[in-house]
Amino acid sequence: MRNITLISIATGFSRRLLAATMLLALAACSTTELASLEEPAAVPMTGQTNDPAPGFENVAAGSEQDFILNVGRRIYFTQDSAKLDSVAMATLDKQASWLNNNPTWMLKLQGFADDSGSASNMETLSQKRADAAMAYLISKGVDAKRMWAKGYGNEREVRDCTERSCKVQNRRVVSNLRKQPDAV
Repeated sequence: MRNITLISIATGFSRRLLAATMLLALAACSTTELASLEEPAAVPMTGQTNDPAPGFENVAAGSEQDFILNVGRRIYFTQDSAKLDSVAMATLDKQASWLNNNPTWMLKLQGFADDSGSASNMETLSQKRADAAMAYLISKGVDAKRMWAKGYGNEREVRDCTERSCKVQNRRVVSNLRKQPDAV
């Protein structure tokens, strides 16, 4: 009986020893040589707040990427409202400044709504939201001829959901840069 117990212990120990050896062998493998061939070296960061995010160091001022990354293209609304709040106005202030400094760009303002009412009511509300954003930008000096607004109702939801925290993502206006007006 004692021999069987010792064999069982030895077998269990050898299994653990084999597993540990395999883990150490895998840990010794390195993919850093492959990674250095496939990925560019990371740009050194200075640790400053305004450092560009890795991969976005070469975003040209006045480009669409500049607008998206540094200005912001979405504003949000409360349920059943087209009223701009202070956060939306702050984003629109940045958009107006950027557009006034980059007069070759045109802007399509796309309004959206959640599913809290009939399709026709949500389309009307989304148009009012886009119009409110456009009126605000005009008040900040952006030429009205460079912009147009279109309400899409709830036909282009970010997410189809029932939670309030999720639905707010659908109550928005998205500002999209264009080089020329959309074809009708």
